[in-house]
Amino acid sequence: MMVVNSLTETQGAQYVQHVFETVKKRNPNESEFHQAVKEILFSLAPVFDKHPHYMEQGVLERIVEPERQIIFRVPWVDDQGKVQVNRGFRIQFNSAIGPYKGGLRFHPSVNASIIKFLGFEQIFKNSLTGQPIGGGKGGSDFDPKGKSDGEIMRFCQSFMTELAKHIGPDTDVPAGDIGVGGREIGYMFGQYKRLQNAFHAGVLTGKPVGFGGSLTRTEATGYGTVYFVQEMLKDNGLDFQDKTVVVSGSGNVSIYAMEKAMQLGAKVVACSDSNGYVYDKNGINLDTVKRLKEVERKRINEYVKEHPEADYFEGCENIWLIPCDIALPCATQNEIDETSAKILVTNGVKAIGEGANMPSTLEAIDVFLENGVLFGPAKAANAGGVAVSALEMAQNSARISWTFEEVDAKLHEIMVNIYHNSKNASEEYGHPGNLVVGSNIAGFLKVANAMISQGII
Repeated sequence: MMVVNSLTETQGAQYVQHVFETVKKRNPNESEFHQAVKEILFSLAPVFDKHPHYMEQGVLERIVEPERQIIFRVPWVDDQGKVQVNRGFRIQFNSAIGPYKGGLRFHPSVNASIIKFLGFEQIFKNSLTGQPIGGGKGGSDFDPKGKSDGEIMRFCQSFMTELAKHIGPDTDVPAGDIGVGGREIGYMFGQYKRLQNAFHAGVLTGKPVGFGGSLTRTEATGYGTVYFVQEMLKDNGLDFQDKTVVVSGSGNVSIYAMEKAMQLGAKVVACSDSNGYVYDKNGINLDTVKRLKEVERKRINEYVKEHPEADYFEGCENIWLIPCDIALPCATQNEIDETSAKILVTNGVKAIGEGANMPSTLEAIDVFLENGVLFGPAKAANAGGVAVSALEMAQNSARISWTFEEVDAKLHEIMVNIYHNSKNASEEYGHPGNLVVGSNIAGFLKVANAMISQGII
């Protein structure tokens, strides 16, 4: 079985290696971007061997270069009257199949490399959904934690004052990501409306339901991840019933991945935040987690005060020491390294569903594939969020609203289709069962064909 860190010396492999070396040279010191490009490009070699016209058209050279990179200053005033300055980003990566689409991340770790890796992944993830949306990503090194609502509002207004020049319902449609929820989207939407003197509901997704948001959007990424894993398990004679599940994170994606897994009969025993993790052998009480994180905005260590039978451990990385049948990494990039992957395998893990973006290192992915663990890669497994964002755009364009059940049914259908399209591509190109290869190829082909049809632009 092909793993992501190896290539055979075919013409396609040589071409991929050449393009990857060019990317590293052109984008020095951008390790996250290099990792994302490597994971995707190295699995596309069979495509170029079978269809050399993609090489002749220079599709790969074009697709690894963003169509537009925007970096801007974001000045704002804190509650003490002091001027603060952050940096804003928007990477408009590829619009071959639709307007740029991808979230905004507000976190101190945000830099050009991280935004480019997220934007590059978004191209293929969005393609897999079957929706007419291109790939982009953005954000800022602003940290909303510990800030007042007034400070967050002033930052969001300043951020949108510049971003508004570059987005629109038919150009670029941002959404939320880490640090950007309904509150932040609302502030940015209000500023965009003020600047444009027009109510363009479709310019941002993840809006509150009262002014154009879609039901099920809050649950979409977590639910979608579980729907994908559910189909992957079903295809291999398994299910969630009575399985032990570990979910990293305790934010939006994690909470609703836990909720759906529990609804399907699983026992979720652990979750985490950036400080540490909670292990509850009796099963995580989701109502407590929801209240702590969504209402009170407290740290996960508060959980054990209400559930003394549970244990809290400092440091979130050791959550993968807990034996489980199914692991759902939903926190951040590279949270499962090679060592953690080997521990999960030793402890008998049967399936991995990536709810976060690139949460497993390339070495960890190789460990899972080499040991026959069912592996749902991020761009396929966590595509539910952007899929429902596209459904929100559709509702905004038609000025209608669908029920929760209608959107949830469409989400489930999309995730099932993503699984089977990825599986079919892996089989067609000689790597059956390898959904990393399959999802990359399935996502790439749609974008590549659109790029060729539109000429050299």
